[in-house]
Amino acid sequence: MRKMILQLGSALALSLLAANVMAAVSVEEANKLGTSLTPLGAEKAGNAAGSIPAWTGGIAKNAGAVDSKGFLADPFANEKPLFIITAATVDQYKDKLSDGQVAMFKRYPETYRIPVYPSHRTAALPPEVYEAAKRSALNVTPTNDGNGLANFTGNRYYAFPIPKNGVEVIWNHITRYHGGNLRRTITQATPQSNGDFTVIRFKDEVAVPSLLGDLKPGSDENVLNYFKQEVTAPARLAGNVLLVHETLDQVQEPRKAWIYNAGQRRVRRAPQVAYDGVGTSSDGLRTTDNFDMFSGAPDRYDWKLIGKKEMYIPYNSYKLDSPDLKYTDVIKAGHINQDLTRYELHRVWEVVATVKPNERHVYAKRHMYIDEDTWQVALADHYDGRGQLWRVAEGHAQFYYDHQVPAYTVEALYDLIAGRYIALGMKNEEKRSFEFNIAAKAGDYTPAALRSTGVR
Repeated sequence: MRKMILQLGSALALSLLAANVMAAVSVEEANKLGTSLTPLGAEKAGNAAGSIPAWTGGIAKNAGAVDSKGFLADPFANEKPLFIITAATVDQYKDKLSDGQVAMFKRYPETYRIPVYPSHRTAALPPEVYEAAKRSALNVTPTNDGNGLANFTGNRYYAFPIPKNGVEVIWNHITRYHGGNLRRTITQATPQSNGDFTVIRFKDEVAVPSLLGDLKPGSDENVLNYFKQEVTAPARLAGNVLLVHETLDQVQEPRKAWIYNAGQRRVRRAPQVAYDGVGTSSDGLRTTDNFDMFSGAPDRYDWKLIGKKEMYIPYNSYKLDSPDLKYTDVIKAGHINQDLTRYELHRVWEVVATVKPNERHVYAKRHMYIDEDTWQVALADHYDGRGQLWRVAEGHAQFYYDHQVPAYTVEALYDLIAGRYIALGMKNEEKRSFEFNIAAKAGDYTPAALRSTGVR
């Protein structure tokens, strides 16, 4: 009897505790996920004009052939552009372009173009990710003025699939699904104004705490993921390794980063690998938080949600990822080869981030456009302290339909003032495409493991 009373008392206490923790949205609202909304929170319906179709489940896993290296066939290879926006016609389409895109036409009137193709809502993620998003909707609440997340346990995906403000939108980008534990070899180029460039090659790994079998339960509850990056070329940089423990609440616990310097054969803490610290081997053309279009802590900005709008954004960029291309086919003077790009009309969330009065960042304002179907940042305009448009970012995305993962093909960040740019993420000439769901151990992502990774 006493045991039963204790059990009932415990159950009551838990129910009262649950009642006191306000869910992000009501059960009724969360039930829209998968009905009127997609499982990730986008509008299922198409637009009134019929130029954006309804979401009907996304692209099939067998939508195209996969070669021996893991590269995907373009399921839309036979499609032709509906039209091509040029400097001569850009004014007709300004309402569906960012200020940064319009500025690119002015900066490179002869060569910059936007080929617009039919829209395909290809986002299709695994059922367990959809389930995680619904759990997030019901349970996750913001902490520390929106800079951290509470009740974000288990598989940590899409913190706020039904967002109420700007910072919740950006949290969805930060916490989106990357395909489990991921390994990839990618390249980066920072061409000179004449188009000359040297390829920098990285071997990246991203690991998720819940998928590390040897991780002690509760040991890293504030870690979102582990990131390791080894430079493998050119020879002067080869062997340098970066390790990051990406924390959820970076106000409570700042991002932890270490660098192994092959020349010195030493592992050092790297507090500069955050915010507007210079990006790895970027020739000063990107900040650390430019990586992945936006990464790291949101705490230095006020995030204003403007709403939703329809825009021409880079999408289904299979042609740009072709293993038949050389890097010289992609990298051109001023910008990447726009003839290889593909843009589609999609709904995006519009968010403006402004530096808080008591904070600093080289970007005083960031104007971001986030794809509603995937929560990936598609476009981002960056302004300096004088209010001048400085850098324009385009995230050329594709869907790894065989693994049901959205990702970037190329991230391009254009410096309008310097007339240079950085292109990150290319793999056309590499031995294989991305590797998803790899086996990984927690011991691989410790400072002690860096030395063995960066053998020179």
